[in-house]
Amino acid sequence: MRIVLQRVHEAAVSIQGETHAKISAGLLIFLGITTEDTSTDIEWILQKLINLRIFNDNENKMNLSLIETNGALLIVSQFTLFASTKKGNRPSFIKAAPPSIAQPLYNEFVSKAKKTLPNVASGIFGADMQITLTNDGPVTLIIDSKNKE
Repeated sequence: MRIVLQRVHEAAVSIQGETHAKISAGLLIFLGITTEDTSTDIEWILQKLINLRIFNDNENKMNLSLIETNGALLIVSQFTLFASTKKGNRPSFIKAAPPSIAQPLYNEFVSKAKKTLPNVASGIFGADMQITLTNDGPVTLIIDSKNKE
């Protein structure tokens, strides 16, 4: 499981020109899932992202977590996070889980996030979504449950 995490002042998901979900200050998460992912990956990623100290404290130091700031979370599925560009010019998505595997894990991720945090929104799995955001910082991190660096 891999996420691209962006600290945002605000973010929104639109589908077919209509706003589907939006958040104020918090984190925008792009979530990629492989066939090897399980509930264990969900638990690890969620604990990591809600406890990362990447929000500024009173001294303008990144010292506070999403939980401590009461920040919002917007989760968007993104199979392209597992693209391989090694050969040729067309990305291969063979490492990305097919919808039959990825969608239940995505739904589980969103459900567990909603049980953990008070303000969670999400896109729609498999939909053609337009994402708007105002980065804060910018702070952008890539976190992979199989490569825990």
